[in-house]
Amino acid sequence: MPRTVILGAAGFVGSHLVDALLARGHQLVAVDNFITGMPRNLAHLAGDPRVEQVTQDICEPFDVEGEVDFVLNFASPASPIKYLQVPIETLKVGALGTLHGLELAERKGARFLQASTSEVYGDPLEHPQRETYLGNVDTIGPRGVYDEGKRFGEAAVMAFHRARGLDTRIVRIFNAYGPRMSLDDGRVVPAFISQSLGGEPLTLFGDGQQTRSFCYIDDLVEGILALLFSDETSPVNVGNPGEFTIRELAELIQKVAGVELPVRYLPLPEGDPKVRQPDISKAQALLGWSPKTSLEEGLTRTIQWFRERPRA
Repeated sequence: MPRTVILGAAGFVGSHLVDALLARGHQLVAVDNFITGMPRNLAHLAGDPRVEQVTQDICEPFDVEGEVDFVLNFASPASPIKYLQVPIETLKVGALGTLHGLELAERKGARFLQASTSEVYGDPLEHPQRETYLGNVDTIGPRGVYDEGKRFGEAAVMAFHRARGLDTRIVRIFNAYGPRMSLDDGRVVPAFISQSLGGEPLTLFGDGQQTRSFCYIDDLVEGILALLFSDETSPVNVGNPGEFTIRELAELIQKVAGVELPVRYLPLPEGDPKVRQPDISKAQALLGWSPKTSLEEGLTRTIQWFRERPRA
């Protein structure tokens, strides 16, 4: 039975990976310090003998007893509202946390997967974004703490791969959404859902014409696992290439939620990318992976999930 360590296991994506790997017969060590991860995301696994839950700040050196086959690093605040509240911690986990995870994998002879992000492309001058694009990132802007932490993480992974022979994978995630996000997350999908369910005006930044490409969590997890169990060691985009303006997203969420609300426009945040769309031809060719869930279907599932739970 494979044994897998997931760093950031109580986060949105990490907790879904815990469930997916348990379904594949893995034993899990679920590591989180709960700076943004939520205990409720793992509460359904309390007492499960297949899961060892560990509270640990991976910015400090740490170890895991016993054999380990895989180390997956999903430990980082991921939404601007969260990482701008803890900018130093975000930089540290992108750098020190990644290095400590890599060192754990090296000690254990384990395969290491790094959760990177489309934010490594910054405000892109290439559209859609291919893995070969080197990015247009503002290192000193407020978003740099996340973007540069993730770029450092990729560099660290490739250094361990080249210099130490570590078996590594890098996934670049594009705008994931779905159940277990927090409504105060600050990212656009939960923000619009929160406002729609609360009968509040929808907040659009700028003119609402900036674009994003939204990938439902089930599709994302399938893509991540396809990469994990592949032989591909260079970065791979995993996302849904369907491109929508933020205004279109607001209209679709209102349609799915069955509401009509006024729109409030605010200035565009500093450094906010104007376009975002993955080129997933590499994932399609090498992993045989493509997303299956339409945006309307994914939003329907997500809104229903939030309606069935207390707002938090």
